Amino acid sequence: MRIVIAALILFSQMLALPALAQKKPPPPHTPTPPHTPAAPQRHVAFVSGRVLDENENPLPNVSVTILGRQSGLTTTDSGTFRIKVPSEKAIALVFSYTGYKTEQRNFLLNENEEEKIVVRLEPGAKALQQVIVQDQRDRQEAGLIKVNPKNAINIPTPVGGIESLLKIFVGSNNELTSQYSVRGGNYDENLTYINDFEVFRPYLVNNAQQEGLSIINPELTRSVSFYTGGFQARYGDKISSALDIQYRKPTEFGGSAYVGLLEQGLHLEGTAANNKFTWLVGARNRTNSSLLSSQETKGTYAPSSSDLQAQLGYQLNPRTQLELLGALSQTRFHLIPQSSQLTSSIFSPYYTANLGLDIFFDGQEKDSYQTNLLGLSLTQQLNPRLKFKWMASRFEDKEQQSQDIIGVYLFGDRDFDKTSSTFGQITNPLGAGAYQNFSRDRLNIDVYNATHKGYLSLKHHYLQWGLGIERQTVQSHLDEWQYQDSAGYSLPYVPGVPTVSNVVQGDQHPGITRTTGYIQDNLLFSDSARFTLQGGIRYNYNDLNNELLLSPRLGASWRPRSSKRDIIYRASVGIYDQPPFFREMLRPDGTLNTGLKAQRSWQVTAGFDQNFKLGERPFRFTTEAYYKNMSRVDPYDINNVHIQYFALNDAKAYATGVEFRLTGELVKDAESYLSLGFMRSMEKIDTFFNRYTIDSLGHPLDSTRTKMGWVRRPSDRLFNLGLYLQDYLATNKNLKAYLNFLYGSNLPFNIPGNLQYRNALTIDPYIRIDIGFSALLLDSEKSNRRSHSPFRNFENIWATLEVFNLIDRANTISYLLIKDFSNTTYAIPNRLTPRLLNLKLVGRF
Repeated sequence: MRIVIAALILFSQMLALPALAQKKPPPPHTPTPPHTPAAPQRHVAFVSGRVLDENENPLPNVSVTILGRQSGLTTTDSGTFRIKVPSEKAIALVFSYTGYKTEQRNFLLNENEEEKIVVRLEPGAKALQQVIVQDQRDRQEAGLIKVNPKNAINIPTPVGGIESLLKIFVGSNNELTSQYSVRGGNYDENLTYINDFEVFRPYLVNNAQQEGLSIINPELTRSVSFYTGGFQARYGDKISSALDIQYRKPTEFGGSAYVGLLEQGLHLEGTAANNKFTWLVGARNRTNSSLLSSQETKGTYAPSSSDLQAQLGYQLNPRTQLELLGALSQTRFHLIPQSSQLTSSIFSPYYTANLGLDIFFDGQEKDSYQTNLLGLSLTQQLNPRLKFKWMASRFEDKEQQSQDIIGVYLFGDRDFDKTSSTFGQITNPLGAGAYQNFSRDRLNIDVYNATHKGYLSLKHHYLQWGLGIERQTVQSHLDEWQYQDSAGYSLPYVPGVPTVSNVVQGDQHPGITRTTGYIQDNLLFSDSARFTLQGGIRYNYNDLNNELLLSPRLGASWRPRSSKRDIIYRASVGIYDQPPFFREMLRPDGTLNTGLKAQRSWQVTAGFDQNFKLGERPFRFTTEAYYKNMSRVDPYDINNVHIQYFALNDAKAYATGVEFRLTGELVKDAESYLSLGFMRSMEKIDTFFNRYTIDSLGHPLDSTRTKMGWVRRPSDRLFNLGLYLQDYLATNKNLKAYLNFLYGSNLPFNIPGNLQYRNALTIDPYIRIDIGFSALLLDSEKSNRRSHSPFRNFENIWATLEVFNLIDRANTISYLLIKDFSNTTYAIPNRLTPRLLNLKLVGRF
């Protein structure tokens, strides 16, 4: 196998543009009687319409030919065409464009009949070289990363999915979650759209092991557009990233199925009613029992997650399309813990110790998360240049968390001498005690949305606008507390009174109505698109705190005419605001700050994108530098995946960095990615804390009032490296290998609720290597199969063996704080998953 750092390179055969149709000599002139209208053309008909790409953008210069003929025409700058075809006979039109799959449409038209159609071309699956030289719009937008969704089934990670591909570019510190942070932000700062409908994640999840399936089904996905910053005004009001997912529009019957130890799935698609009706259905089921049972906390794990998604479309007429998107998802998590053995090593100039913590549990945890989405859209192609889209949706989130777990622990030096009879046991106790975690939480969220979008294509302009109204209702009941007992004393210690800590209680029922809108123009200054400008503005108003936000955004790209290199320079600048939702307004005690204002930021991004060749293989190298200045920041602490906000606009922050991406193919038809990033993200909280002087008995003698300075933000990571490689044997393409490598430098860890000890701890660098091996069990040569074979309709079947955490690295996700008999606090790390094997079969038909 060749393991070489490479980039995304897609090779395919270049389609030659057909020659222009040559004019035939006119027939001899035949006089017509006076006052007699000219005779219509005989034995001809017409086909007209528009050609769009996978993002519903018009495609110019698409070749349109009649099957079997050399002559034809090409589409205009707005993607329109009108071609003369023979009547009273079956004919086929062939639509071809560099980097896209060829599309064929069949017709049988009456004399002088004209049929209007809309053709959507899909990117070629095996056309990397074409993709690199195709429509330059992908290279003109700052922060945009295009990802091939077909790689989601191959990337070896415990959770898989589209998000695992994104983590190659933005980094990760937790393989159990599909959530991600971008350029110093947190999980709540990312926008996600499916077919232009905004979708959300559960809010109460505290630990990644509670998570289920991502709402994005990779097997249904047609295109992935991921903006790491600098996105245009048509995307919503978050300050970190935007993920635009578009599901496929079927053209024929097909499907796929996969079965693995962790996840199983099935998807079917097809058409009916002369291709006017299309349907796309996917079902998945996931259980992480084998994955979670390998963790340090032993017990009975019963997690389950399943979902059903469907997309139905109907062509009401040649200019009107109706589409329905539905998604039902249910995740349950049940844990009966038994015991846990945690270990940490301490090295100092004074002593070295191997500290251990043994915990024995009683109780259980039961959680349930249910999300539903129903969206209806009506698209009207009023004329070749003007399109309207009307959308209505309802998103529902129902969550329940119930936990009542008691832990009895012993803390001290652990014996690691394998020759000793006390090997693995705590031989020198430093502390003992018990604790109880209790929660009874309920959360119901409903989001109703109605939106209108418009698209107008002019010669050098592409105007887009939108108006929307959204109603968000929340029904929340929170009841949480912790009880800690150390050597018979309740903590915090109040003589004669047992007390509980970390109390969260509240019943909240906020309702928010938001109105949003935007207008933007994508301007090409010449037909060659050497200089483009994208400008727009969006607004957001909510009736909870009556805050009106205006966010102008501007982007530009320039391709030097004189340069011999295929290089595009691009930049963007804009204001990005994030109005608060339920979690941002929730104080640590469970009350709600409804007066919280939006977090504000202005951002600048600049970089370049260059295509070049090494040998005969094309590569793409992208560099971007960015700066984000944030004000009215709502500070937060993060523990595992649980984000606890201060619910105050009392901080300012910044994030700055530079990113490098190299994409290409290690070998033909095997995409690979390399990403390297450097970043610094800091914050300054406008508050004070008391610093105490303690005597030898632990009693405070004096205190000073100290103002917070600049500290690292919870997601501040100086260095990120992501690598995804695909390869196969030079002598046998049916044996493939996949490598996923992630490295992230250390992260700060804050002591919850204690400003004095913000950044007090550091989480060690995250290092993760996963590898997969696939073998082709059944190829696409159907003619070699017997007629009664149950696999006669399958295109291919692959078997895959995956090794997660190949180097068996014990990565840390958080810390558990324990006090010994002398009231000294120790931080014991909570580890992530060890090495694990997974098997799966993938079939397509």
